[in-house]
Amino acid sequence: MLRLLPPKLGWQLGGAARTGGMAGQLRYPCKTSPGVAERLRYAGKVVCVTGGTRGIGEAIVRVFVHEGAKVVFCAPECERERGEALQRELEESGCPGEARFVVCDVAIEDDIKNLVSVTINLYGCLDCLVNNAGIFPGFQNTDDVTGEGFRTVLNINAIGYFLAAKYALPHLRKTKGNIVNISSLIAHIGYRNAVAYVTSKGGVTAMTKAMALDESKCGVRVNCISAGNIWTPMWQSLANGTADPEATIQQGINEQPLGRMGTPEEIAQAVLFLACEATFCTGADLWITGGAELGMAPKSHQDATGGVKG
Repeated sequence: MLRLLPPKLGWQLGGAARTGGMAGQLRYPCKTSPGVAERLRYAGKVVCVTGGTRGIGEAIVRVFVHEGAKVVFCAPECERERGEALQRELEESGCPGEARFVVCDVAIEDDIKNLVSVTINLYGCLDCLVNNAGIFPGFQNTDDVTGEGFRTVLNINAIGYFLAAKYALPHLRKTKGNIVNISSLIAHIGYRNAVAYVTSKGGVTAMTKAMALDESKCGVRVNCISAGNIWTPMWQSLANGTADPEATIQQGINEQPLGRMGTPEEIAQAVLFLACEATFCTGADLWITGGAELGMAPKSHQDATGGVKG
């Protein structure tokens, strides 16, 4: 597969990230020294991360393990090899935290139940759930979207989030823990030819606010992140499927006033902030977008590819 790194982004990533490997994506070492434990931001806390083997999810796992957390992360069976490799890498690196991989398809309710059960059996409690697993079905005109396809996207991107929260909440209430949901900027501003995906992310953002109200009486905080263009394997795959991948990537870069896409680590650091430091935030929607929502975008005189309509 053609592998492309967008301009103005490569300097921010470690060498392994440029070659597609897992090592070196974070820019600080795992090895600890005397006194480090006192400075860790989430030491000893137990975190469950869905969709944790690639992109934003992988970065979230790495950041929490680097900060001393015990992380149980999941992905479907097709990601088992990658998940187990990431677990081994973090175990061997001397990180202050721990990582354990579990096979879980968030479209299957029993898998989600098992994920939470494994977490509790391993560590006895749960402090934070990060709902991150999701799919993007590709760009489609509304007329071409089937009912089955629409339901599939909702099942993974929204219902999977709800079920993970449902089964995690009895344990989060005991620890006065928190949930962080990964949503999207397009839940607010929409996007062409992506009705199922936009709907699913809109549901995640709305669910975050509803659940924050319901769980406030139990001391559980529920927040979400509206991510903009973040350079991930999903973004790369979408670009590679277009007629001109480099132009597609440049178009994505141009959408941010900051002149670049975000990195998975930048989202992961925001998740960590919401989990451990934003203790008076619940129902919050943190936009990590590089300013993509600012200004006025071309609308009626442009088609889906940016060309002027005749």
